Amino acid sequence: MDKKIIIGAVVIVLLGIAYYLLSPLFIVKTANDIPPAGNSVLSGALVPSAHDVSGSVSVIGENGQRTLRFENLDTINGPDLFIYLATDTTAADFVNLGEIKATQGNVNYEIPAGIDLTKYKFVLIWCRQFRVLFSYAELE
Repeated sequence: MDKKIIIGAVVIVLLGIAYYLLSPLFIVKTANDIPPAGNSVLSGALVPSAHDVSGSVSVIGENGQRTLRFENLDTINGPDLFIYLATDTTAADFVNLGEIKATQGNVNYEIPAGIDLTKYKFVLIWCRQFRVLFSYAELE
């Protein structure tokens, strides 16, 4: 009887872990943020890395404020996804813009004042938990 309880507990734990890791892949988050006022100063196309992606990114600026905007974003979800501005695609030196807000649609992220976009010219969709680059764009 004790063996059945242990096996049952192990199965429950494994199912919980599997749900945690796999369920984000099937959850679609959609957003349609209003474009910020201003002009596009930099842009780039999203490039797949570990996962397929489509869409583009642009930096829109006005009156000293800058916004990173994803347009027509379409990617899969995953655990612990964040948006980074980085010096390269390894996320060794980056600015964290926050958790991913949506995996489909048009999404805005505020860029903190003082960030040098000639240095942080890569936009990364990064899985922090597993240190995996989902996709990226180079701002030009």
